[in-house]
Amino acid sequence: MLVAVTRGVSPDIGHCELTHLEREPIDIDVARTQHTLYERVLEDLGCRIEHLADEPDFPDSVFVEDIAVVLGELAVITRPGALSRRGERPSIERALSPHRRLAHIRAPGILDGGDVLVAGRSIHVGLSTRSNVEAVEQLRRIVADHGYEVFEVGFRGCLHLKSAATAVSNDTLLINPEWVDAGTFPGKTCIPVDPSEPNAANVVRVGDTVLFAAAFPRTGGRLAAAGFDVQPVEASELAKAEGALTCCSLLFDVPNPIEHSTQE
Repeated sequence: MLVAVTRGVSPDIGHCELTHLEREPIDIDVARTQHTLYERVLEDLGCRIEHLADEPDFPDSVFVEDIAVVLGELAVITRPGALSRRGERPSIERALSPHRRLAHIRAPGILDGGDVLVAGRSIHVGLSTRSNVEAVEQLRRIVADHGYEVFEVGFRGCLHLKSAATAVSNDTLLINPEWVDAGTFPGKTCIPVDPSEPNAANVVRVGDTVLFAAAFPRTGGRLAAAGFDVQPVEASELAKAEGALTCCSLLFDVPNPIEHSTQE
């Protein structure tokens, strides 16, 4: 079974961090409705939802992906690049500790989960205003004994690497080639987004289904033409907060029980 850790939308999301977008009003009721429907889609696809209460003091806290990188063997609690987000970590630690051994990114490293793209045993980390080389080196040491390769990735034009590229299978990525070069991912097949939909590269793979933002039907059509089972999801309000589909959940298989989590 897949578990999906999610969190409610903060009532203060209108004061979220923004880097590449101009601030515009976010309809909190619509955002919450869309988030609930997102959870329902995940549940319909077989996920067990572990919903955390919203955190009013943390405007960006619905974007749980940034606070952890969950692998089959362990979960890495990040050190977000935005100081305002570091208080989100304790609740995510509590949610993940029953499922995974925990490791931590430490200062001076900074890392947002949105910059970490896992495809099979390859981990690609985008270097950005939210993630630095020190964190990449820490992550490389943390996963060294588990058979992963960690690669640094340069990109442009967006906040996180997973705005420019996400995995639709272990060997196939959906990318915006204007924001990240396909050659960055050796051995991977890269499907480009439709040029009229530059923000479409963020999708969520759940089993054999790929969820894409309903605002990007042409890119969804490209994925379908490539043989993927696709399903649209409305996410327009959270997009105003520079959020996307992967941002709103931590997805992982339920592992064998562990006796106790440890910190590194």
